Amino acid sequence: VQLVESGGGLVQPGGSLRLSCAASGLPFPFSSSAMSWYRQAPGEERELVAVISLAGDYTNYADSVEGRFTISRDKARNAAYLQMDSLKPEDTAVYYCFLRNSADTYWGRGTQVTVSS
Repeated sequence: VQLVESGGGLVQPGGSLRLSCAASGLPFPFSSSAMSWYRQAPGEERELVAVISLAGDYTNYADSVEGRFTISRDKARNAAYLQMDSLKPEDTAVYYCFLRNSADTYWGRGTQVTVSS
């Protein structure tokens, strides 16, 4: 199983980025797994940013990103996304994709997001 994140980069405060997570090599249906995004800033612990349910009908967000970030998933593409709007310098971190099903969990390698003027 491989999770590959993309879409990170340098953006000014107030800007937007859309992160993608592509899953491959799955021995189980993508739709059987909940998807999440985590982030880790330098010197900080990894924290949960957003989660989306198997069917995509339930989402939950950290208080710090509520109303600014949107998580989604595409069953046909085996992919999950994180739309990030109104970005702040404190959003700077490495963002990781996380897949969980009934038996296993998997992490991507992360993509760097830097919010700076």
